[in-house]
Amino acid sequence: MRILVVDDDSTVAEIVQEYLRQAGFEVAHAPDGVTALALNSQFCPDLVILDLLLPGLPGLEVCGRLRETRPELPVIMLTAFGAESDRVLGLETGADDYLTKPFSPRELVLRVQSVLRRSGAASSSSACTARRLITGGVAIDVPARTATLDGLPLLLTVREFDLLMYFMSHPNRAFSRAQLMQDVWGWEFGDTSTVTVHVRRLREKVERDPSNPALLVTVWGIGYRWAGATDGDGPTAISGAM
Repeated sequence: MRILVVDDDSTVAEIVQEYLRQAGFEVAHAPDGVTALALNSQFCPDLVILDLLLPGLPGLEVCGRLRETRPELPVIMLTAFGAESDRVLGLETGADDYLTKPFSPRELVLRVQSVLRRSGAASSSSACTARRLITGGVAIDVPARTATLDGLPLLLTVREFDLLMYFMSHPNRAFSRAQLMQDVWGWEFGDTSTVTVHVRRLREKVERDPSNPALLVTVWGIGYRWAGATDGDGPTAISGAM
């Protein structure tokens, strides 16, 4: 699989590229945002590792432009800032994961493998054996990894789709942020604000009134639950276009 590393620090980029190649990935490097956008079309990466601080075109803008053309493309953001506000900003822009500099290259490789495993596992979730899940106007085709709202396509990131599928596979069941982080992200520990941000982004896409959610509701003192019954077609059902 192809990984695009976008970082103007040549030393960091070389180390990251070497670790990724040792892990079996094909890697390309972009020292700035303009080059990254060009390589997105030419190299066609399966995942992008994107530094927040870039010369010229900022990392957040690069992430936004990548999302416009390839909303399903996984992005792991690198940031020199450890403040929660900076991490949240990156996640709100569309990053699927983030690491704060300095970081362990081995940990980055593990994060890459985790994100790719989630994005490539169209029907690997043991919690979801249905091919199509529907709640009200929201419908997802599990094998195709597509979602619609009232028949119109939803542009979801990898994590947003995983989160939506997990909730719809467990209707009316409350989950804590820590449990969602473990089951959806595959992390045993981490900053649960990651979950909070993704839930907020998901609500903006699936709720008719995100400020007063009717589907993805908050369970005070616990976390979140998907309200309402979900209809699911079994594995033998026809999975046509939604």
